[in-house]
Amino acid sequence: MPLKLTPNTLNELLDALVEQGWYEWPNAVTDSLCEQLLAEVETYDAQGDLQKAGIGRGDIHQINESIRRDQIKWLNGATDAQQLYLAQMAELRCQLNRALFLGLFEYECHFALYKRGDFYKKHFDSFRGRANRMVTTVLYLNPNWQPNWGGELVLYAEEGDEKLAVILPEMGKMAVFMSEWIPHEVLPAQHERVSIAGWFRCNTSIGGYVDPAK
Repeated sequence: MPLKLTPNTLNELLDALVEQGWYEWPNAVTDSLCEQLLAEVETYDAQGDLQKAGIGRGDIHQINESIRRDQIKWLNGATDAQQLYLAQMAELRCQLNRALFLGLFEYECHFALYKRGDFYKKHFDSFRGRANRMVTTVLYLNPNWQPNWGGELVLYAEEGDEKLAVILPEMGKMAVFMSEWIPHEVLPAQHERVSIAGWFRCNTSIGGYVDPAK
């Protein structure tokens, strides 16, 4: 299976989310699927099909390159690779619901391309009490990533500037964390960097795919 969710890994993931709010999962997804997904992003980039990422939702959605400079494209199951990845994340959603009673209803995700110098400053993916994005996932698609290439994901304590983790964006690695608890940032990349950022949501929407820009 492309998502390497063994019983031991699942237990580690669940314990980590409960105890510290985050989990670093090396080799979470097979290289084969990562390579297929990476090839898609490279094609989208070459064709000009990526869009500048914004901040905020609905009427307050805006482009602000002083905060965020990546380019994105939402996954909608248009390719076999996307369907396979989304199916595996649906299985993870079921496991999280079964064990933690989170009431996760759907999953949304987008490709994120960071070119040299791109970053995303410290932020939360959701705010307490919104019952919106509950669990964040970030899958990395970068082969042979070098430590001096920057682009690390930094997870912080909920209050203050204490760093909980600094995660290299290596191919197949997945970061999983509680969206309302863990502020985080992407440090400036010194080399092209690709990921899939996703969120398990808990809300009353009907249907699977929701574009949060709308």
